[in-house]
Amino acid sequence: MKALTYHGRHDIRYGDVPDPAVTSPTGAVVQVTAAGICGSDLHIYHGNAFSPELGYTPGHECVGVVAETGGQVTRFKPGDRVLVPASVGCANCRSCAAGFTARCEHAKSSTELCYGVSPQLPGSQAQSLAVPYADVNLVHLPEDISDEAAVVLTDNAPTAWYGCRRARIQPGETVLVVGLGPVGLMAAQSAFAMGAARVLGADLVAERRAFAAGLGVEPVEGDDARTAIRNMTGGRGPDAVVEAVGSDATIELALKAVRQAGRVSVIGVSQSKAFPFHMGLAQIKELEFAIGLCSVHYELPPLIALTRAGRIQPEVVVSHRFALSEGPAAYELFAGRSDGVRKILLDPTH
Repeated sequence: MKALTYHGRHDIRYGDVPDPAVTSPTGAVVQVTAAGICGSDLHIYHGNAFSPELGYTPGHECVGVVAETGGQVTRFKPGDRVLVPASVGCANCRSCAAGFTARCEHAKSSTELCYGVSPQLPGSQAQSLAVPYADVNLVHLPEDISDEAAVVLTDNAPTAWYGCRRARIQPGETVLVVGLGPVGLMAAQSAFAMGAARVLGADLVAERRAFAAGLGVEPVEGDDARTAIRNMTGGRGPDAVVEAVGSDATIELALKAVRQAGRVSVIGVSQSKAFPFHMGLAQIKELEFAIGLCSVHYELPPLIALTRAGRIQPEVVVSHRFALSEGPAAYELFAGRSDGVRKILLDPTH
């Protein structure tokens, strides 16, 4: 089959790879109809990979149709339209049984918990994907949810909802979202759905701030974001901050901008091993700080319901569509943040 493969910094290739197969009675193979490029895929693209191996297929966001199932799969059959959550559960431990797949008790490393970060679980930027423990790791997709919305629901939207939930957003509060990529835009929608009265949005890219404004977000303008946020909140600061970038600078902004006794929730992927966390500042401000990885399975049920009800619109973050064969160019565009790019979908049928 055709797929994208990772061969080092800024080196994504399109070509032939072995067809996936059902190797376990609990597994399945999904024919991919749409796949996404996630911001965390850019970490790999820029050479900050999660595994030293090369030549594997990246990607952990896709929807498709079940092509084949193992003999012990009971909830799905060939022809079923499905969403593939980015996080992978083992189906055998207490955490996974409760939906908290990111806490899997049997995973030996983080590369077992997500598609497309190592050769262990080849990724979704391909014509087909092998899915382990299919009864747990597939979700039936209602016909009234588009592929565009569904791809965002595989990771970006659940991560955003998780971040807002851990920020404990309450009705009437003011929330700051730092980073207005797909996760940040979904965090803004999630905050409004949870009852936030105001959502402020900080991002270095003017086009992203302008797009977010169309969703009701108040963009933070100017070179001094912290001062602008203070002025926008009457000197008080936001009640909660959801950080959706993962850089040292943006996490520091979140900690300094939030109000006294406020809450900071970090969902941006951080690979920093020496973040200078200001314990004195956190203690004096009496801050609550949360950070973690989203268990997509746990967060999905309310998001599917909200999407079907029109309360959130995941599809609006999609800006570009490419054939899978154009994957290398799609990565280059996404990395350059040009042409108003927000979210890219790849079509494996072309």
